[in-house]
Amino acid sequence: MNQIDISEVNLVNIQQRTLELSQAILRTPTVRTASSMIHSLLDGGELHLKLECLQHSGSFKARGALSIIHSIPSEKRAAGITAASAGNHAIAAAWAARKSRMSAKVVMQSTANPFRIALAQTERAEVIIKEPGQATFAEAERLSRDEGRTFVHPFEGIHTTLGTAGVGFEFMQDVPELEAIIVSVGGGGLISGVAAVVKSMKPNCQVYGVEPTGADAMSQSLKAGGPITLDKIDTIADSLSPPMTLPFGHAVCSAYIDDMVTVTDDEICAGMVRFQQEAKLAVEPAAGASMAALTGPLRARLRGKKVGIVVCGANIDALTYSQQLERGLRVLN
Repeated sequence: MNQIDISEVNLVNIQQRTLELSQAILRTPTVRTASSMIHSLLDGGELHLKLECLQHSGSFKARGALSIIHSIPSEKRAAGITAASAGNHAIAAAWAARKSRMSAKVVMQSTANPFRIALAQTERAEVIIKEPGQATFAEAERLSRDEGRTFVHPFEGIHTTLGTAGVGFEFMQDVPELEAIIVSVGGGGLISGVAAVVKSMKPNCQVYGVEPTGADAMSQSLKAGGPITLDKIDTIADSLSPPMTLPFGHAVCSAYIDDMVTVTDDEICAGMVRFQQEAKLAVEPAAGASMAALTGPLRARLRGKKVGIVVCGANIDALTYSQQLERGLRVLN
């Protein structure tokens, strides 16, 4: 296997990209939870939340999408962009294109929640619906080939990682004493940036990734020593369900992540309840996974520590949210 060069993922480039995007990207709040339950669970530790759920487009995805679009040469911008997504990335790519005064044709899976399709349309994107999996990406590739549109990848590449690194950079500025940080993992676009900057600024801060048990591509690829593709995906957390990892993201994650854990869908729903009850936040399953990791497989390791969670997104409709809360309450009760 050829060695992947990740040398450009360094603090100088991360700071520069974060500054370049700062006129459009929100510096989202970082808050310490006031929950007595969380304080007790951590045996006197602290939990700090980085609220990327309040970012433009409702998730951290706006950072990576805008970072990619920011890198498009001037002569290619008139052709616009395309993207392939189950939801959050399509919304973010549409927002970033509108912000950059470019056209967007985003390809969304037929299984995508209608609420998310509507959000992408609100950002003035033309939405094309295709069957999940290869058909979705094939249509985006066709648009790139036939119309000259730049494909904005949902999680792979240097520009995605430099964009998402802004999350970790701001987090470490706000809470420099953090001892551990938990990040939900889909394809690795978010955690690659966060882990790289955290390890550059504070090497002894532990970086933990969390995946659904039914979509654990990064966990398996790190064990295998290279990118893998899953035979199937089975999770309610569609934002965490790419069926594969890819070389660049895998290389960065392999270099900087301390450990990966997995949680079940039941635990994810319970994590959503914890967010609602203890932090007063209504989040999607991808974010619920990080709370599930804190209260489950990482609990013993994080007792007494100053812990950070990236609250990655909150694009969820009221009906689905209520159903998943009900499921989580059954688990907790």
